[in-house]
Order: sequence, then structure tokens, then C-alpha cells
Amino acid sequence: MSYPMGEITDEEEWESVLLCLAPRSLFQSWAWGEVQRALGHDVRRIGWKRNGKLLALAQCMVVRAKRGRFLHIRHGPVLGERPDPRFVAAILSDLRAYAASQKCWFIRISPLIPDEPAVRDMFRGLGLVPAPVHAMDGEYCWVLDLRNSEQELLGAMRKSTRYDIRQAEKRGVRIHKGTDGKDMAEFLRLYKATYERHGFVPHTGIEEEYREFSKKGECMLFLGEYKGAIAAGALILFYGRQGIYHHGASINIGTPVAALVQWEAIREAKKRGMEVYNFWGIAPEDSMKHPWRGITLFKKGFGGHAVKYMHAMDLPISPWYVIPKTIETIRKIRKGYV
Repeated sequence: MSYPMGEITDEEEWESVLLCLAPRSLFQSWAWGEVQRALGHDVRRIGWKRNGKLLALAQCMVVRAKRGRFLHIRHGPVLGERPDPRFVAAILSDLRAYAASQKCWFIRISPLIPDEPAVRDMFRGLGLVPAPVHAMDGEYCWVLDLRNSEQELLGAMRKSTRYDIRQAEKRGVRIHKGTDGKDMAEFLRLYKATYERHGFVPHTGIEEEYREFSKKGECMLFLGEYKGAIAAGALILFYGRQGIYHHGASINIGTPVAALVQWEAIREAKKRGMEVYNFWGIAPEDSMKHPWRGITLFKKGFGGHAVKYMHAMDLPISPWYVIPKTIETIRKIRKGYV
């Protein structure tokens, strides 16, 4: 059966299908594509149709890294939860041809599909292999059901987390909901202090992300102020019926400002009618030395449960794929993600 591939240029058409097939796929959203374009990347939005109906999507970007050129489809392709193998094979064939035309060594995909043996076996049967990178892009995340009342949410928290929220309130911590460039400047100052203290590689494009998602009211900054100083902040996206804790920053001042920041973000997501609050990525249970161990304990204190999607997969195209595979494997081990 034929599934004609073509460029999708209509935002409404794209978003309506995406939010139906994979509402949690943040990195396949139209707005995220615009963020990447603002950063100078070449973004292509591809769709597959049958009888004029859009059935699958893939927002693609050619990554020109030192370790090798590849076609990256974050949170995609969007295929639905349990796609037919023949349909997937047809789409991968088209993507492979496009990647080859761009001189890519491999294709990296990470569709938000439940991590089940049958699903993994299907992709392996189509020539894909597990990507040699740690669990990223929220493929193993912590989520909180927002259908419960605020009192029920508080009651389900870890006792120490609930105590921290109350203490922050008693000590006069104020939460400011940011909506402009001045607020972003405050957050970036705090973010810089955070990554310099902890020694991690900072994310790029935070300003562009804030600006693009704010156009539709889908983004907000939460800044926690104590004794006149901003001590904690969080950039929250509201997309796909979820509030997403996408970026955070804080300094240790002896008062649990960050806990109150999160609680106010959760309350805002609930007010907006979001179904879940997505704390984003967490460390695996069996990895005690994982770099995310501390932030994982913090996130779990608010209650909720883990959600696991299929790990990112690579489709090798060139024999040179062995180079990025080796480099990324070494990096993962050195950074403690195993």
C-alpha cells in the first residue's frame, strides 16, 4: 500500500494530527520546530498521507556534529502507539532515502511509544539498533496526575516535601510568574550560576524557547524570591495537555525555595486544565551514581509515577556509523549514565 510523502506547511493541519496521535511529543510540535529555526537549524516537516488523510509525521533536522552527520527526529516519527510494521517500514524507507541525500551516516529516532518487548523487536527487525546515549528527552520521566484536588496532591507528597513547601510559605518566599524578557534575564543569571556550580553542559536556545512558546501562552517562568533575591526558578511549558518542567535553576540559601516554585507551577498547570505535570527525565532506579540522582529524589517527593517510553533507536546508513557509536558510548560511561 502506498503512503505518499510530502512537505507539510500548514501549522493547523500538523498540530491537529500531532495532538491526536502523540500529544506528549513536545519536540515534534510546530513551535519547537520554530525554536530550532530561530537557532539557525534546517527543519523539515514531513507527512505521509493515504486518501488525503495525514497518518504520520516527522519533524526532521540534519545534525552536523563533529562525531558525524545524522538525521535527528526527536519524539518522532509520530506513528501512533502501536503502528503496523509494514507502515513503519515504508516510512523508514522514505526517511533513509532523504537522509542519504543529505549525506547522513545514520538516522536517530525516539518516538514516544510505550517501551514494550514487541515494539522494540519490531524496530530491531527493521534494522534499527539502540542509540548509544543515555535516556534523554523525557523518555524515562516522572509524571503527576492532576485530576486530584490540591489537598489530595499535597497529601500524596513525601512528608519532607510537604514540610518544605509550608516552610517556604512561612518564611515569606514569594513566587513571581514571569512573562517578559526581564524575567528571562533573571532566570538565565540563575541558570548560569547553577551549571557553573554543578559542572554540567548548559542547554542552548532557552531564550528562543521561551519566546516562541510564549506567543501562544504556552510557556511561563516561575521565579522564587527570598529576602529580595531570586533563589530558584523553573521554565514550564504547557503543551499536549501537560505542564512540563523543562528547565530549572537554583542556589542553596538554606530555605526550600525550589519546592514552592514547583508547587506553584503544579497549581498553575492544574488551573489551565492540564491532565498531568511532567517533571521530565529521571535517573534509572538501579543507577545509584547517576548524575540525575539528586534531582530525581527531589522530583519524586511531589508524588506521581514513572513513565517509560522506548529508548532512542539508530538506523545506520553508512559504515562510518561506528565512529559516533563509539564516541557516544565512551561519553555515556565517562559521565556516569550507566
